[in-house]
Amino acid sequence: MANLETSLKECLGAIDGATAVALVDYTSGMALGTLGGGKSFDLEVAAAGNTDVVRSKLRTIEHLGLKEEIEDILITLNTQYHLIRLLKGRGGNGLFLYLVLDAGRANLAMARHQLRRIESELEV
Repeated sequence: MANLETSLKECLGAIDGATAVALVDYTSGMALGTLGGGKSFDLEVAAAGNTDVVRSKLRTIEHLGLKEEIEDILITLNTQYHLIRLLKGRGGNGLFLYLVLDAGRANLAMARHQLRRIESELEV
């Protein structure tokens, strides 16, 4: 099992093209941990804003009566991929990992695979 700091560092170190990562509580909108980002990308604002995306999709699934769970939400921009992965493991209820990737350097399939592995090892 890996702690939060180790998991965030692994996201940036092991996932090609990763530029920022956060663990976010989508009930409050607060980032519990962040790494990366910078002056041109406010990770705290992005993390809080993506809580609305998660909440909206969860409401839609409920209204449709679907018996499904969200694995990932992918948002593609011109130069970036934003990947949201809801945590399923122990203590992960209400949390998601938010990963920002440079689209020119990232392999999206490998990023999803790596993020899934890191999530499975994360101890919250």
